Amino acid sequence: MTTGGALFDDMRTNREVAESPQIEDMVEINENVTPLQCLKPNVVVTSSVRELLECPVCLNAMYPPIHQCSNGHTLCSGCKPRVHNRCPTCRHELGNIRCLALEKVAASLDLPCKYQNFGCLGIYPYYSKLKHELQCAYRPYNCPYAGSECTVMGSIPFLVTHLKDDHKVDMHNGSTFNHRYVKSNPHEVENATWMLTVFSCFGEYFCLHFEAFQLGMAPVYVAFLRFMGDEHEAKNYTYSLEVGANGRKMVWQGVPRSIRDSHRKVRDSFDGLIIQRNMALFFSGGDRKELKLRVTGRIWKEQ
Repeated sequence: MTTGGALFDDMRTNREVAESPQIEDMVEINENVTPLQCLKPNVVVTSSVRELLECPVCLNAMYPPIHQCSNGHTLCSGCKPRVHNRCPTCRHELGNIRCLALEKVAASLDLPCKYQNFGCLGIYPYYSKLKHELQCAYRPYNCPYAGSECTVMGSIPFLVTHLKDDHKVDMHNGSTFNHRYVKSNPHEVENATWMLTVFSCFGEYFCLHFEAFQLGMAPVYVAFLRFMGDEHEAKNYTYSLEVGANGRKMVWQGVPRSIRDSHRKVRDSFDGLIIQRNMALFFSGGDRKELKLRVTGRIWKEQ
């Protein structure tokens, strides 16, 4: 049997138990950006105030409603159901007491964006900060490599260097490509992911993905392009993919997806060139026992 103390200690070490606060539940405050150099000298947030606003279980910042026990110990609303109505600090019953004083203290604070080191100079009210950070243009990108669950994050120049040095991806200059994908046993669909290819053109970077997966009961191959930047920038470009042989061909044309969307999300939305395995083997020629698929394409900028 797990003791109460062990349960709370385990929750403290598992930061994923606390869900992020819902934006709809927060106080609606218009987002006003104040450059750092214009910050009022009396707006100072000490480490002790930050600690007061930190949930003792998930260690995340607390947002209304902030709960407290009869002894004044606080807890975020996301963790309250998980501690079985017991204060994680003193083990007393929590009840339904809100810490209005701490909520008012939080409302009086202005804080810098957590992506300050990436270039964001904004200062935001405490209750608007999280909403801003979910959409901050300076927030880092996840590594777009699809061959493993890489957790590296950073700016686009940093990720390009990371892909080249750490993942050893194929790097190409130019807006056209002609790739040949080979697999000796095409009946092995699971975990069939080919090396990512990165293209540099128009002063931007694009990632070409090619992999196999199960679409219902049917094994298929998918090829698609992702843009290393935000969605509004990706919409300035179009790409086409073509595969064929024996007098037949398939063509796909679309807008590259931003790497803000994971490769799995793009793949599972079928936003790319989808090729049934039988058709892929037909295009491969020969005895159809080996995949030898040639995919050509190009990228262009819309005027």
